[in-house]
Amino acid sequence: MLRALLLSLFTLIFLAGAGILYAYFEIQRAGPGIEPVTVIIEPGTGVEGIGAVLEEAGAVRSRYWIVAASLAPGDERPLLAGEYEIPPGASALATVRLLRDGKVVVHRLTVPEGLTVAQIMDLVAETPALSGSLPPMPPEGTLLPETYNFTRGENRSAMIDRMRRAMVAELAAAWEARVDDLPFSTPEEALVLASIIEKETAKDSERRRIAGVFVNRLRKGMKLQSDPTVIYGITKGKGALGRGLTRTELRTPTDYNTYTNAGLPPGPISSPGRSSLRAAVNPLKTKELFFVADGTGGHAFAVTLDDHNANVRKWRALIGK
Repeated sequence: MLRALLLSLFTLIFLAGAGILYAYFEIQRAGPGIEPVTVIIEPGTGVEGIGAVLEEAGAVRSRYWIVAASLAPGDERPLLAGEYEIPPGASALATVRLLRDGKVVVHRLTVPEGLTVAQIMDLVAETPALSGSLPPMPPEGTLLPETYNFTRGENRSAMIDRMRRAMVAELAAAWEARVDDLPFSTPEEALVLASIIEKETAKDSERRRIAGVFVNRLRKGMKLQSDPTVIYGITKGKGALGRGLTRTELRTPTDYNTYTNAGLPPGPISSPGRSSLRAAVNPLKTKELFFVADGTGGHAFAVTLDDHNANVRKWRALIGK
């Protein structure tokens, strides 16, 4: 009788050991995925539920190997909710470690320089990995163009607030580093000038030079005569004009028409990036008062009106006007 009991006990121990060894082998065995698999683990999902999500996505052979891997000694941290990319062939144990580490998918939202606030709000609204509704429209020019990292589910209002706080910080830093004797006295005016520079050129190498032209014109009391400000007065920043300006539009007064009004317009016309912010407060020292497109994506600059008119004729010849 005792011998039978001992034999039964030994058998049970052997089977338990064999089962543990088998489970240990299975949780370390390469998973079935041959491509990365993205899964979303909702908050409050239990371990077996997480295993079910992974099994249905084809990331593991069985949900129970996730349960077994979560019971492996040495790490008792919980499995965290979020969006995860499971690498090809990841074992159940590696997958559990990924979820314990909270290595969620990082999304990126790139806001190009020169967009208006309305365009940025549309971009945020159309980003599917964000959640929630948009906040009220912020003032023009108060959101910093940048690439923003975020995780799935971040609130849209929080994203807009991040952009706003980033612009506050960048504008403050630029203003702190400003040169002396600028023809304006507040960071808000620097933001307005930076927004015009942003719309005038996409070339970093030109920003300070264009800033120098505008600063020279402001000092002399000359009108800025910037086409992008006229366009903003027409569109109110809600979209592209989609055509060239007419002579009538250049002569029609609006708050933003710098052909009819002297000085800076009453507010920004776009969202300037760091380069334009810094250019506005550190303009190139130059005697130039004019610039026009040169057909290469850049501009031809001039000190005198005669030289400028010659550059304009060259530009018109290029575009057939």
